[in-house]
Amino acid sequence: MTQDRRQEIGEDATGGSRRSRTLRCDTITLSHGSGGKAMRDLIEDLFVATFDNPELDALEDQARFDLAALHAIGDRLAMTTDSYVVDPLFFPGGDIGMLAVNGTVNDLAVSVAKPLYLSCSVIIEEGLEVEVLHRVTRSMKQAADAAAVHIVTGDTKVVPRGAADKLFINTSGIGIIPKGVDIRAERAKPGDVIITNGFIGDHGAAIAYARGELALESSIMSDCQPLNSLISVMLDVCPDIHSLRDATRGALRPF
Repeated sequence: MTQDRRQEIGEDATGGSRRSRTLRCDTITLSHGSGGKAMRDLIEDLFVATFDNPELDALEDQARFDLAALHAIGDRLAMTTDSYVVDPLFFPGGDIGMLAVNGTVNDLAVSVAKPLYLSCSVIIEEGLEVEVLHRVTRSMKQAADAAAVHIVTGDTKVVPRGAADKLFINTSGIGIIPKGVDIRAERAKPGDVIITNGFIGDHGAAIAYARGELALESSIMSDCQPLNSLISVMLDVCPDIHSLRDATRGALRPF
C-alpha cells in the first residue's frame, strides 16, 4: 500500500483501517458518476463505509463466496431482484432504502431460503442532496443488520436533472434453501388455510398518505419489515407450509 493510500484510509486505535471522509459536497453532480475521483469518493465514503463488511471492503468488481460454507446451509440457491421507485423517498414507517433491503430479503424468505447477500445499484438524479443519500444508506445498513444479511456489491450511476425522480434503487439477493424444504406457489391447493400476519394494505396506504392523496388524518405506518425470522419460526411450528407470498402494495398476487 502506498504512503498516500495509508494516509487516505488512516488507522484506528487498534491498528486496523478506517476510512476518512473525502466526500465534501452538499449535492450530487454529474462528476459523481464519471468514474473519476469524485465517484470513488462517493462510493467509498458513502456506500462502502456505511455498509461496512469484508466482502464489500475488498473493492473488487464482484463479491466472492466460499461454496463449501454455502453448501453447509442447504442444497439449493435462491436468487431474486427488484427495482424500487417510490415518491416520497421517506414515508411513515420507512423509506426507499429500508424498502429495497426488506423487499429483496422477503422475496428470498418466502421460499424459506436463508437470505445472505444483497447487491445494491443506485441511479441518482443530479442535484440530490448528499444528506438524503446518507439517510438512505444508513437505513439500508440498519435493515440489512436486522435481517442478518450483507450488502456486498453494487453500482452507481448519476443522470442529469429530469432524467430520474431523485433516486432509484435496484437490489438483488441470494439465499440458500435448506435440504428437504419445498415451498412453492404451485403447491397451493383448494382447501388450504390462508393466514396473513397483518393488514395487507398498510404499506400502500402509508405511501398514499405521504403523497397527500388521502384527504384525512391518519396514523397508518408502513409495515416494511424483514420476514425471514418470522418465517423460520413458522416453519418450526408447521414444516408442511405449502406456499408463501410477500404481499406488497396492498395486493395479493394470484397463484
